Amino acid sequence: MAPLAPHILGMMPPRFPVTPAQIDRVVAVFYAAIRRHEVLGPVFANHVTDWPEHEDKIARFWKNAILYERNYDGNPMQVHMRAGDVRAEHFALWLMLFDETLRRNLPADTAAAWSALAHRIGAGLRMGVEDLRERVTGPPILR
Repeated sequence: MAPLAPHILGMMPPRFPVTPAQIDRVVAVFYAAIRRHEVLGPVFANHVTDWPEHEDKIARFWKNAILYERNYDGNPMQVHMRAGDVRAEHFALWLMLFDETLRRNLPADTAAAWSALAHRIGAGLRMGVEDLRERVTGPPILR
């Protein structure tokens, strides 16, 4: 009998080499920068009341996305669309700050791979927010 493939055993290899501790560090450093950011800080402050809890949740998101750990059950698209004050232009600022955090805290190859993933996810979230704004402020859709 052939051995089971790693994904069948729940042991998918990570998307790129990064440890759980590195993910935790990036998330902590990033959100410290977010809290100081003149534009993003107030937006996050409107929604985050428990920073350690938020950082833990986001670290679980990244561990799921990168390491295939299955301990995140949120819906980022829904959260960003429901927030009301998240704007499409915020994503460029978020990604710039995230890229800077990655570059300062990880080896170059790992930072580049994580950045590419973050940009793909960010593009999807930005499009969801833009679509919501168009539905709210645009012409009615006739069916």
